[in-house]
Order: sequence, then structure tokens, then C-alpha cells
Amino acid sequence: MKKKNIIIIFVTILFVTYLFRLFWIQIIDESYKISADNNAIRHIIQYPSRGLIFDRNNKLLVYNEASYDLMVIPKQLRSFDTLEFCNILNIEKKVLIKKLKKAKRYSRYKAYLFLKQISKVNYAILQEKLHKFPGFFVELRTLRKHTTKSASHVLGYIGEVTNKNIKKDNYYKSGNYIGQSGLEKYYEKNLRGKKGIKRMLVDVHNRIQGSYKNGKYDTIAVSGDNLKTTIDIDLQIYGEDLMKNKIGSIVVIIPKTGEILSLISSPSYDPNLLFGRKRAKNYNILSRDSLQPLFNRALMAKYPPGSIFKIVQALIALQEKVATPYTSIACNKSLLGCHNHPQATTIEKSIQYSCNPYYYKIFQRIIQRGKETNIYKDSRIGLLRWHECVTKFGFGKKLKIDLPSIKAGFIPNVDYYDKIYNGKYTWAFSTIYSLGIGQGEIQVIPLQMANLASIIANKGFYYTPHLIKNINKENFKIKNFVGIDGDYFKYIINGMEAVVNKDGGTARRARLKDIIICGKTGTAENPHGEDHSVFIAFAPKENPQIAIAVYVENSGYGGTWAAPIASLMIEKYLKDSITNTFREKRILESNLLAK
Repeated sequence: MKKKNIIIIFVTILFVTYLFRLFWIQIIDESYKISADNNAIRHIIQYPSRGLIFDRNNKLLVYNEASYDLMVIPKQLRSFDTLEFCNILNIEKKVLIKKLKKAKRYSRYKAYLFLKQISKVNYAILQEKLHKFPGFFVELRTLRKHTTKSASHVLGYIGEVTNKNIKKDNYYKSGNYIGQSGLEKYYEKNLRGKKGIKRMLVDVHNRIQGSYKNGKYDTIAVSGDNLKTTIDIDLQIYGEDLMKNKIGSIVVIIPKTGEILSLISSPSYDPNLLFGRKRAKNYNILSRDSLQPLFNRALMAKYPPGSIFKIVQALIALQEKVATPYTSIACNKSLLGCHNHPQATTIEKSIQYSCNPYYYKIFQRIIQRGKETNIYKDSRIGLLRWHECVTKFGFGKKLKIDLPSIKAGFIPNVDYYDKIYNGKYTWAFSTIYSLGIGQGEIQVIPLQMANLASIIANKGFYYTPHLIKNINKENFKIKNFVGIDGDYFKYIINGMEAVVNKDGGTARRARLKDIIICGKTGTAENPHGEDHSVFIAFAPKENPQIAIAVYVENSGYGGTWAAPIASLMIEKYLKDSITNTFREKRILESNLLAK
């Protein structure tokens, strides 16, 4: 074929291709027509209704309320009466000028959030006069509202997206809202739904004339998923009342499922303070509060577990065969200080009396196994095994609860002691013996302690604690076994029963007439003031329905404050009534902040 013919064929194919493309663009594909008509078409984002949140009994906790945002497109701005405009919106002229400059810097062609959350009154006035202000239009939005002042740390709040949010997920645009904490943050993608777009024809006066192409190119907004939580809001409110004027937390779990009935951090705050136009101001006030109401103590506060950790030590000692259920150890106060009590002649009685010297010796047996003649090497072997056993209980790692910002606590290991004592063979049992009674470097969070109560109630396993019932998550259905033979738990349970129900027990203030509570007190050392009162429990003894951990900061012994609070929560949940009203009155009216 001649070169001339090849060129003619090539030009012809190119011409036909361009001709077809022009035909497609101008006749078939109307998207380009839509783009060209952007001057006369307004793209109105249809924001989906955010999912509602309910408690376990279908009581509404979080809902949506209509709100109005004033938007501006700088390119469509024309001269308008700025004084009238400012009077309608109750803003100063300098604010108007500043916001318009920001809008122009953002884009001359894109809609910019000029003023968010206009009141219904201002919106009604503005809607009648909007034709006087070309370039401005109103978008319907929703505000989150809470039906109670409770469960703020669980439910969380929403706020405006940051540049980081926008870069991470192109779903969001400037002025959009996103979950900032609690369930609102963790289940953001479930709650937010899917945005839609309406294309509306507008005239030269910025007035809507109707739908473009009868809505042919519109997309419908899809509402977010509703969440059904595991929270019993009545129990939650009651627990928050008990914790008023106190610093600390309560975590309540159903052992059979891992469902969290209550998760309380005190002091708390009214969640409605963090919604609306005053959110930023209120947040600053709360964040500067010396009592830290925004801090979720149930998931983030780290404490030594105190004597409650003796439960874990006893189980490990039994499993590792370094003690038996009938091991008897004298209360030798030259080893560790202790209160006066009869000799602990069994594991059960060691729990009942919470004997410190007993657990000094038990921990020594766990760490010093006689595997090596060198005491440093032997202690190293023992601590390696002890750390492996302890972490199976969910300590020293983050429990995968469906809330953000949870802490792992800390369980020291051989690497830690190698580092702080500058070598492998510079520490031994005599250096770390305080771990035996839950002191020293051990740190736990209240959720982990409530989970420990669940493990004992279940005789050796736990379900990962969680807060949502209607979203299927496989990891919440898995039994996490802690590696202790089930037969050993009866001795611990009997000891915990005696703590509450027998003379010499340290939690007699938790005793109930018709419900057998099994519990363990603890006093967590506080280097900055009075010690913290700690108590974990489950009830009833047979077929347990509830497990609980209570921390009351700076309040002394576990049996004084934490134990009676736990007792009231247990009775309230199991019987929906309180028999010991004197106990209830004492807790409700006490003000430990005054101390």
C-alpha cells in the first residue's frame, strides 16, 4: 500500500472517531450538558439521617434534630444589604467580611459553609428574604441530641471533620461531621449513612425553580444504621448517681455473653454540651476542669490491682502445681505487713483473709522453681512463665472492646527488668516480690478487672467485652480460655464467697440477704494521696448473671466504699429494688471530693 493511501486512511479514522465522540457528548451523554449548566443548576447535598442509638431494652438514647446551615457560593454573590443580612443572623459586619474572604479562598465555585446551625427562628426569617441575598442558600442538617445526661463516655459525640479526616476519606467535605469519641466514633461508618445529591434549577435571583430533569440525575440519601447497645440505661443512671461527688469508675458485664451493662466514669458530663454552636466553648471548659470529666477512667485510668490480683496468683500457683488447695502458710509479718486475722490454712482462707505474707510465699514459689541453681537465672525462668500465664487473663494487652482509646495496662516482663536494672542477672524474686500482692509495676484498667470477675464466674474463660448487640462481630462470640483447669475455680469462688458472707471477710458491707455475692476487695496504692478503694464481684454464686468492678479513688480500703457500691448495683440489676436503704442513702449522700 502506498504511503499516501496510509495517511488518508489514518486521517479518515481519526476524523470519524472525533465525529463520533462529538455526537456522543452532544447528543447521547448529558453529563457534559449538566456540567455546562452548572451556573444555573445548584447541587444540593442530601445529608442522610444519622443512625439512632438505643439501649438493650430499646429505650432511645441518641436521636437527630433538624438544623440549618447557611452556605455561600462566592461566584454567585451580588451586591446585597449587609446590614439587613447581619441583623437577621445576629452577626457583626466584620464577621460577615471575614467569612466571605474565607469562602473565596476556599473556592469561588464551590459551596462553602458560611454559618452552621442557624436557629429555627432565624431560618424562618431568612427563608422569606433569601432572594435578596444572591449566592446564599440553606442546607438542611441534623444535630445529635441525647435523651438523658448519662452514658456520655459510652455514646460519645460528633464534631466537624479536620483536614486529616478529609484526606483519609473522601466521603467527607469541609463542614461535615464525624464521630469524635465513644460509639459515635467507633461505629462512624455504620452510623453516618450515605449522602445523596439533588440538582435544582435556580434563576438569576438564586431562587429555586424546580428539579433539574425531574430528578433524573438525583441520588437518594441512605440513612445510617441504628445501633442497639448492650447498656441498661436505668442501671447506668443509677450507677452514675452512686458515683456522684466521687472519682472513679464502675464496669458491669454479663459473664455469659461479655455484654457490658454499665460503663461509668466519674466525674462525667452532660453529652448535650458537646453538640451545637456552643460545642467548642463547652469543650474548652470541660477540658480545663481539674477533675477531668472528659477522661474515660473505665478504659484509660491505670491502677495497681492491689489484693484482687491474689486471685490470679492463686490460680497460677494451682495450675503450675506449686501450691495445692490446702496449702497452709503462716502470716509472717516480717515478710510483708498484714492485718490481724487467723492463719490461712487453705487457698480459700487466703482469699477470705487476703493475707499478704501468704501471697509473698505463693509468688516466690511461682518465680523460684529450682530450675536453676543460680537465683537470677531461676527467677528469670519463673517470671517468663508467670508473664505468659497472666496475659492470658487479658492483662497487659488491649481488650478489643468496640470503643476507641482503650489502654492495655502493664504487666512487667524479663525485658523490662533487664532494662531498668541494667542487665540479665541483676534482679531476682527479692527485687520484684511486691508483684505478688498486686503492687509494684503492675497496672490494670477497670474494664480488665471486671473481665477478671467474668472469668471467675465462667470458671476459666471470657467473651471479649462489647457494647453493641445488633452488629455481628465474630470476635465477640469467641470463648477466650485463660489456661487454668476448671476444677481450680471452685476454691477461688468459695474464698470469694467468704470475703463477703463470712466473719473475717474483708467485704462484709457488700452482703445481701437473698443473693450470694462472691467478691474480692483491694486497696490500690496511690503515691499521691490516700489509696484507692477497689472491689470486684459476681452474683449469684450459682449461675452468675452479673460481674462488676468498682474503683473509688482516694477513699481507702476496698470494703469501705467500692464493695457497698457494687452490692447496690448488683441488687438493683437482679431485683430492681434496694433492701438496705441506709446503705444506699450513705453512698448517695457521701461527698468524697470534699476530702
